[in-house]
Amino acid sequence: MSSCCHTDADAAPAAPHPLDPLTADEISAARRILAEEGRVTDATRFPLVLLDEPDRHTADAHRDGDPVVRRLRVTLLDSLTGAAAEALVDVTAGAVVAHRELDTEQEGQPPVTFEEYEIVEQVVKADPGWRKAMAERGVTDLDLAVAAPLGAGPLRFEDRPGARLMRSLTWLRCNASDSPWAHPVAGLVADVDVIERKVVRLIDTGAVPIPTECGRYEAEFNGPARTDLRPLEITQPEGPSFALSGRLLTWQKWRFRIDFNGREGLVLHQIGHEDGDRVRPVLHRASLAEMAVAYAEPGDDRNWVAFLDAGEYSLGRNANALKLGCDCLGEITYLDAVLSDDLGNPETLPNAICIHEEDYGLLWKHTDIFNDMAAESRRARRLVVSYIATVGNYDYGFYWYFHQDGTIGFEAKSTGIVQTSAVEPGTADAVGTEVAPGLLAPFHQHLFCVRLDAAVDGHANTVEEVDVVPVPSGPDNPNGNVFTTRVTPVADSAEGGRLADPLAGRRWRITNPGSLNRMGKPVAYTLVPQPGPVVLAQPDSAVARRMAYGTKHVWVTRHRPERRFPAGDYPNQNAGGAGLPLWTAGGESLEDTELTVWHTFGPTHLPRLEEWPVMPVDHSGFTLKPTGFFDRNPSLDLPKETPRGEGHCHTA
Repeated sequence: MSSCCHTDADAAPAAPHPLDPLTADEISAARRILAEEGRVTDATRFPLVLLDEPDRHTADAHRDGDPVVRRLRVTLLDSLTGAAAEALVDVTAGAVVAHRELDTEQEGQPPVTFEEYEIVEQVVKADPGWRKAMAERGVTDLDLAVAAPLGAGPLRFEDRPGARLMRSLTWLRCNASDSPWAHPVAGLVADVDVIERKVVRLIDTGAVPIPTECGRYEAEFNGPARTDLRPLEITQPEGPSFALSGRLLTWQKWRFRIDFNGREGLVLHQIGHEDGDRVRPVLHRASLAEMAVAYAEPGDDRNWVAFLDAGEYSLGRNANALKLGCDCLGEITYLDAVLSDDLGNPETLPNAICIHEEDYGLLWKHTDIFNDMAAESRRARRLVVSYIATVGNYDYGFYWYFHQDGTIGFEAKSTGIVQTSAVEPGTADAVGTEVAPGLLAPFHQHLFCVRLDAAVDGHANTVEEVDVVPVPSGPDNPNGNVFTTRVTPVADSAEGGRLADPLAGRRWRITNPGSLNRMGKPVAYTLVPQPGPVVLAQPDSAVARRMAYGTKHVWVTRHRPERRFPAGDYPNQNAGGAGLPLWTAGGESLEDTELTVWHTFGPTHLPRLEEWPVMPVDHSGFTLKPTGFFDRNPSLDLPKETPRGEGHCHTA
């Protein structure tokens, strides 16, 4: 195995850009400015600090050397009172531009802070009711108990309007290094007021035997190791083919800017493709804006379990520091991420972003049977920009792919450990899989939602839904063999929510009516989905209300700066209905204008025995394919591969 690592320090410095990630100095300045305005006390926490991104036209107009105005959107939480606010801080001018109190009862709560994870476990484990329930279950060593801090969903108490709440389920360890997910304590839920630091309700539906079999996945528990795996070397003796100037990346005619924030994690800006002497835009902004995990158990101790991992837990803050040869293999360039901690101070996450090239098999080939079987072929290479986040039991890898034929891909890789609950051993359960004796892995859904701010050859775009349909037999189809396409423009915001139809090969074409290709047709990129079920919870359920974006595979909305997240700005303890349902009420034209396309995808997970005690990666995603965007195959100018040694070029 051969790998090489490059880091931030290897990237050439560049002039500041308005879409650059936040710097440590900017985060510190925002805190200082707020403190000088009297907005910060010892009790103030900073659940979220984000760049207030300039509008697309301002960003596009920027040229190297132009002055850059930087503003930060800061969410504040008083850890003593629960009062929350958001502020807009201009760190260039050194001033608070705006400040408002949040109505947490109506708007929802700021995301969970890392400090609150510790608070919840301490509060639960000190609660007399919880300790009594554990004793009744025969648990005496509470140091081995894990009181997991979980989002409260829509939980509210009439006598605690606007209270900041979390919920806690319990797992056990056999010893300090054991996996707690192997030993769930069933029937026990603690509801915690994290401001008052007390359990305000304890639900105990009755004891179930705690599974005893350990779920160890480390090498020392699963040997002997295989001995027939030979080394695999990935080398690029002349280095990678991409170049970084600050956060501007160029590779194989692609160019885009790389950003990272505490909520969404990896964000790509100003994605464009060189075509002759100009760079043609494709997307102004692309990110994984939200993801939901919703479970299917009916019992009172589990029927509320559903999480919004970006809006409730801040995906970016949960990113991993990646390791060469383990998470990434080959000629790797890493970029660090600078984020705000709970106290509003900057912290650097090393190696948060991985950039590398990889072989992707055959790109194109033809053997000319009329010319002595002469063959031409080109191998495919793709650029990968990725990061990995761990949220509780699950680990997620998020990968953007850029191809030499102009295609963009996105993939979510789900791994880690399935969430578990306890059942009577050997009992059949219609809502999960018993993966070990008495250990249930419940059925659940992962609903990822990607935000794509379209800019296909410019900012005035239209989305068309394209179906493949058979033509009825008759004069237009005398032999019954004809099929064609049916194109439906998504013209009004009321029509913005769309469902996939695999039987019709449904896809969505993002066109620019003002830019025509050589055949006189609007240039376009097509979203090709890999559809699965949408939200399976009942429409009147709290899950469906809070995760309403997951009720459609695609949403098309008019772009607005305040429309940032599909489940709204504050989904934590939000009752639902925020975000996309509000933006698709109707009355806004979606033709020939600035658009955002929101795409929901992901697996409906029916766990298998083979996914315990650790889950092999599950893949889901989509592609964006150029459709008349180029006048011919844009990869025709790739050089021929030079075979190593004697023999043939092998393709796969």
